[in-house]
Amino acid sequence: MIAVDTKKKELVGNFRNSGSAWSRQAVAVNDHDFRSTASGMAIPYAIYDVGANRGFVCVGTSYETPQFATDSVASWWRHEGQSRYLGAKRLLILADGGGGNGFRCRAWKLGLQEKLCDRFGLTVTVCHYPPGASKWNPADHRLFSEISKNWAGRPLDSYETVLKYIRTTKTATGLRVRALLVRKRYRKGIQIQKQHMAAVKLRRHPCLPEWSYTIRPRKQ
Repeated sequence: MIAVDTKKKELVGNFRNSGSAWSRQAVAVNDHDFRSTASGMAIPYAIYDVGANRGFVCVGTSYETPQFATDSVASWWRHEGQSRYLGAKRLLILADGGGGNGFRCRAWKLGLQEKLCDRFGLTVTVCHYPPGASKWNPADHRLFSEISKNWAGRPLDSYETVLKYIRTTKTATGLRVRALLVRKRYRKGIQIQKQHMAAVKLRRHPCLPEWSYTIRPRKQ
C-alpha cells in the first residue's frame, strides 16, 4: 500500500523559506520571490510506502501532469517496490481527488494501465480521498510534514539543495527518504480520447465508484 501526493511547488532560488533554523550568521536572501528571478520550479511528487515507512520523491522541473504522476509511481516500483515486495501482484494506491492523480483524470487511469498494470503485471486499486479529507493522506502528514520541517528557514537556492534536504529527512520512528530529479519536460492539456479509455481494463467498486476502482493488466 502506497500513498501519493504532490507537495506545494517551490521556487528555486535565493528566497526566504518559512520557518526558523539555527545559524551563527543570518543568511541574506532576496526580499521578493518573483518567478522571473527564480532559476526554476521544484515540483515534489511523493510516493510513501505506508508499511515500510519509506518515502520516494520525484522532483519535477516542468508541470504537475498525470504523465508525471504515473511516471513517478512507475519509477518507485522499478527502483524500490518490486525488490521490496517480491512476487507482489496487487498494489493499493491512496490518492487525493485532484491534481495530476485526480479521480476525474483520464490520463491518470490510462497511465496506470500502461506503465504499471501492463508493464509489470500489477493489479492496481486506487482509493481517492473525498474533498476536504486530503489531510488524512499519509504522504502529507507522515512524509511532507517532515520534509517541510527539515528545510524550514533554509533557502532552496538550487535543485541540489532541494534534493539534499529531502534525502536527509529522517524521524525517530525510522522514516528514510529517497529523491530523484526529473528533468523531463511534460506538456499540459493532453486529451485522452474515448477509444483509448475504452481499452482501460477498469472496474469501479460498488461503494463510491467515482473514487474507488481497480485496473487489471490487459495481458494475463
